[in-house]
Amino acid sequence: MGTRMASQKTKQMSVLVMSTLAFTVCFMVWMMFAVIGIPIKQQLGLNETQFGILAAMPVLTGSLVRLPLGMMTDKFGGRPVFFTIMMVTVVPIYLIGNATQYWQLLVAGLFVGVAGGSFSVGIAYCARWFEKKNQGFAMGVFGAGNAGAALTKLLAPSIVVAYGWTMVPTVFSVMMLVTALAFFFLTYSDPSHRVESHVTVGQQLAALKDPNVWKICQYYSIVFGGYVALALWMTKYYVQEYSFDLKTAAFLAACFSLPGGVLRALGGWFSDKFGAHKVTWWVLWVCWICLFILSYPQTEFTIKTVSGPQTYHIYLNEYVFTALMFTVGVAMAVGKASVFKYISDDYPKNIGVISGIVGLAGGLGGFLLPIMFGALVDLTGIRSSCFMLMYGVVWVSLIWMYWTEVRDADVMRGRHELVAADNLE
Repeated sequence: MGTRMASQKTKQMSVLVMSTLAFTVCFMVWMMFAVIGIPIKQQLGLNETQFGILAAMPVLTGSLVRLPLGMMTDKFGGRPVFFTIMMVTVVPIYLIGNATQYWQLLVAGLFVGVAGGSFSVGIAYCARWFEKKNQGFAMGVFGAGNAGAALTKLLAPSIVVAYGWTMVPTVFSVMMLVTALAFFFLTYSDPSHRVESHVTVGQQLAALKDPNVWKICQYYSIVFGGYVALALWMTKYYVQEYSFDLKTAAFLAACFSLPGGVLRALGGWFSDKFGAHKVTWWVLWVCWICLFILSYPQTEFTIKTVSGPQTYHIYLNEYVFTALMFTVGVAMAVGKASVFKYISDDYPKNIGVISGIVGLAGGLGGFLLPIMFGALVDLTGIRSSCFMLMYGVVWVSLIWMYWTEVRDADVMRGRHELVAADNLE
């Protein structure tokens, strides 16, 4: 019996470690254009909107395939589906390095984006290997694979500087192949984890009639979609705004991406302890304050004083900017976990459908926002306009949350305490 238990424990940890590693590599590939898109932009003479479309293209596919991949995981098990995802992307990743035209890069990006669908596969695969009391821990550890966005920023620039941008897809394709094979040989399948998915398209669409689902989608489009969008955008922002070289810019951008990935597990703990509603409320306020400051463009103005004209220059230096982005990254990491806690609290019997819809919304946010960032820069010429847009999106969520939750439940005390007080009266 002891041997069997130890064996089961070994399988659990092996599945968790390899799945997290595989998801990290998939996320690295998913965010690849955040780095190689900069020399590609220069080489092809792309405008900001075209760069945004290129960077966001993998995110589109990764978002759209999440629902069907989740259903396939239920039916066939996580191991074969996860392995297939990785193998399917190996060739498209490699072909990016051989692309010479913009449309070729877009098509290859679409196929590479399948790697982004690994989240819905891995999260279910890992959870089913653990007891209910440890599932939160398992999902939190797996979700930390988001840190792959930071690893891309740390690894890819060195390759670009040494060998050119075309070498990055080659290295990443080999990395994906090796990871896929390691995953195949070091993980396990349990036939009892396979379940027939009875979720129909009609049920999925029916869930969209619930205004609360739309509200949660809005929250996740900020904490995940906004995270993905900014992770794609920040390296280029540092290059253009502060004139850093690619390696330095990518390293500083990682100060946002890294906490935004690895601290997701901390967000799960906060949500368990304080409640999803309360944590999400304060996450949105932290993002609102930071994005307001980040939105302010470099400004020069002249005042007529008694001693003559006096010119002032207001701007965020790279240190303050990076500190604010780090804070936003931490807040979004906590928020990603609290929003999924929202789902488990409010929809315990419908968690699969709702999670799929919310995950899709978050991914689409990550697709649309970089395109909108680029379009705003082209239209206004103001580089901080990306933060202005994010600030507005957060405003919508805060107002929505206030009118539907906070007005009726004091988030400082909690919903249950307020109800108890009302009963006493």
